[in-house]
Amino acid sequence: MASNVNPTVRRRRLGQELRRLREVKGMTAEEVAERLLVSQSKISRLENGRRSISQRDVRDLCGVYEVEDQRVVESLMEMARDSRQQGWWHAFGDIPYSVYIGLETDAESLRVYEPQIITGLLQTRSYAEALIQGALPETSAADIDKRVQVRMRRQERIAAENSPLRLWVVLDEAALRRVVGNNLVMREQLEHLAEMSQLPHVTVQVLPFGVGAHPGLNGQYAILEFADAADSSVVYLEGVTSDLYLEKAHDVQKYAVMYEHLRAQALNVDQSRQFITDTAKEYAR
Repeated sequence: MASNVNPTVRRRRLGQELRRLREVKGMTAEEVAERLLVSQSKISRLENGRRSISQRDVRDLCGVYEVEDQRVVESLMEMARDSRQQGWWHAFGDIPYSVYIGLETDAESLRVYEPQIITGLLQTRSYAEALIQGALPETSAADIDKRVQVRMRRQERIAAENSPLRLWVVLDEAALRRVVGNNLVMREQLEHLAEMSQLPHVTVQVLPFGVGAHPGLNGQYAILEFADAADSSVVYLEGVTSDLYLEKAHDVQKYAVMYEHLRAQALNVDQSRQFITDTAKEYAR
């Protein structure tokens, strides 16, 4: 059973439980770090699931928190053991956004706003190749191929027969107008996008230029939600050298409200599909 556990999500759940134990004990992360002779940043990274947690870490923390129920300790130790397994994406080597892939793999639904490009889960292979080549001009051909393979593998969540990912995408018109690759690549990409938008669990809306200023002008973001109530929603903000994950309830709520405004200002589903189809025909000409 452990082999089926998503290590990223299991690490995150374990971190949340360790944070809860610390707060019940009434201790700050600084106090715990001082007791264990480690840095405060290590405690924070263990609690937010950004760092691998060893069984020794769990044992030491349970000792500080005076957890007397051995069943609780053993359960946490098992979670630590499972969290150190490798997800499918590790077979591709060093992937800069592996934490996000782990969350996306286990998410029940995903809401994405993209101001510049077609979102990765709906990209064609040709579009993905041209996009990565353009965005990362110093990347080797082998690394580009690896990134494309990972992107195609991620898309299996959309096609899954059982519990496919519920995907909602709001695309700025700029994503349709920006020529990635060439006109043929764009035509095929938009035709694919229109086709995918007809799946019952995929919703695509276009935010036309005519809308003017809107809440998404600050850039791309994604909201991941999970089936298990123990897993809080996450807002993902992609960066050039590092990414940001927001999990506090008020942060998630703020981005969720922004997303509702974007949905309201965008074309409806049928209008969006027609807009995408018409734009694809323009590339064909």
